[in-house]
Amino acid sequence: MQYLISKADTLFEALPYIQRFRHHIFVVKYGGSFMDSADPAVRDGVARDVVFLEAVGINPVVVHGGGKAITRALKAAGLKSQFIQGLRVTDQAAMEVVEQVLSREINPQIVKTINALGGKARGFSGTDIFTCRKCWLKGANGETVDTGFVGEVTAVKVGVLRECIRRSITPVISPTARGEDGLVYNCNADSAAGQAAIALKARRLVFMSDVPGLMRDPQNPATVIAHLQISEVEGLKADGIIDQGMIPKVESAVAAIRAGVDKVSLVDGRVPHSVLLEIFTDAGVGTEVVS
Repeated sequence: MQYLISKADTLFEALPYIQRFRHHIFVVKYGGSFMDSADPAVRDGVARDVVFLEAVGINPVVVHGGGKAITRALKAAGLKSQFIQGLRVTDQAAMEVVEQVLSREINPQIVKTINALGGKARGFSGTDIFTCRKCWLKGANGETVDTGFVGEVTAVKVGVLRECIRRSITPVISPTARGEDGLVYNCNADSAAGQAAIALKARRLVFMSDVPGLMRDPQNPATVIAHLQISEVEGLKADGIIDQGMIPKVESAVAAIRAGVDKVSLVDGRVPHSVLLEIFTDAGVGTEVVS
């Protein structure tokens, strides 16, 4: 009996959050690596959370990644993966592999999983949603570094996404984009999700990855920073705490919050129901970024 009572207590803890967030848009960056897991609980867990959000009247919009699958596909094609400042250098041959993996393999699989669990989802290649400009990096000596077909999202076609939301369908979007030159570019999924959240005026933005959040010591999960104010970000960058893959997440979080998103969360998608724990409980999990 006490177990059943505790389950009811959990529902009542979630109730004010459900009431507060009903009809609002939540953008979820879904790490493509979760689709690689041999464990169905991990592979399907994020999709179940998305279906739950749908069921309680929240409008999820999913932007997914797929870095590990891309690396495997490139290797199988005899192409090397090179990264500069956390971005994958992408030539024309690599871009064809990237688009195949993201938009025609991972994206349909996520849509299929959400639908099989009772949700309603529709897949989009990012080229149908995102417009971008070519990304140029600055080298250590101030020189310009060419990363090939890597883009920065500059615009989001919100009309088709809002139509999905109006019909209670979850858009699932790959992180590719159409460039100003008409070519297809590979974009960082975290940055694309951040731009989607800004364009859609989302209430919340959730980044899911395979780490517990932003950690002061990357080797020690106990050092997760639970609460991060955007005023602290530059200091943590200078100290090397925010680096590599965390840079686009945190930079996108800062941009989203400055544009009006209430809160951005960095959570571990390997933890069962981490999205629900972050959104519907008082304690939350991972790192929350606020103004």
